[in-house]
Amino acid sequence: MSTTSATPFADMHLLTILAETRSFTLAAERLGISRSSASMRIAALERAVGVPLVRRSTRRVTLTEAGQQMVEEVAPAFARIASSYHAAHDLTGAPRGRLRITAPVALGRQHISPLLGEFLLRYPQVSLELELTDRLVNLAHEGFDLAIRHARHVPDDFVVWELARSESLLVASRAYLERRGRPRHPSELVAHDCVLYMGSPGSLVFTRRGQRTKPVHVDVRGPFTANNSEVLREVVLAGVGVGLLPDFSVPGERGAQLERVLPEWEVQGYFGNFLLAVRPFSPRVPLAVHCLVQHLQAGLGGCAAARRRLLSANFEKKE
Repeated sequence: MSTTSATPFADMHLLTILAETRSFTLAAERLGISRSSASMRIAALERAVGVPLVRRSTRRVTLTEAGQQMVEEVAPAFARIASSYHAAHDLTGAPRGRLRITAPVALGRQHISPLLGEFLLRYPQVSLELELTDRLVNLAHEGFDLAIRHARHVPDDFVVWELARSESLLVASRAYLERRGRPRHPSELVAHDCVLYMGSPGSLVFTRRGQRTKPVHVDVRGPFTANNSEVLREVVLAGVGVGLLPDFSVPGERGAQLERVLPEWEVQGYFGNFLLAVRPFSPRVPLAVHCLVQHLQAGLGGCAAARRRLLSANFEKKE
């Protein structure tokens, strides 16, 4: 007799993961097994219960009515088991376990990765897996414990921690501004080349700092778009046009070569106002996640204060 038919609990848990990911590949990666093993285990579970549980296709996996019913009945129990397991781990007082994290490429390279070495030395029983990507990953489906996001609003369907505030800055190289002129009002940007984030609406919204005035909407266009703020910064530095960048991509030796455009105006474009840590909603958050969030809050909060001072000093020198 196979162990699956005698004690199918592990395979039932696999079915709940498959229901989240809709993919044998992703479910297998989540559990650290091969895709073929995951497929064979689900097939064995189907033989044990006597009915099909999943519908397989080349693109995705869906559950049958029987499979969905089983998942709805057993998933809460597995969630409680996981919660009890992590609670027992946390009784030691030391965070432990593997955490999967995702973050935007530029933010991750410039500000997240420099903070992780100290965290790993402080908590040697924690291991981290960091994936840098500018796509918006599905945390539950892809098995991430935490995502670092640059957001305009705080989402209400996740567990959310604010790490730091962020600001969008309109900047250009001195060479560009001397060649094309310095805009004095947002409406003048329609006559300028703009370097834009890929997928942005092509419209910027301006409000005058410290004043309650009607927002100014400006449609902008330009010769270059990209989905990475570091790349945008380099093209702006080359003198191609005016670019909107998040403040965390501006400081440093390269950013010091930029001039701020329309500094008396606040601008809203693609980039958000918050650096957030988010995770799928759960009644309990593992200790390792709490410790990592606190570490990032301390590090990014200090970076944000230093960044504002550096930006202020850099731009004041040029005015």
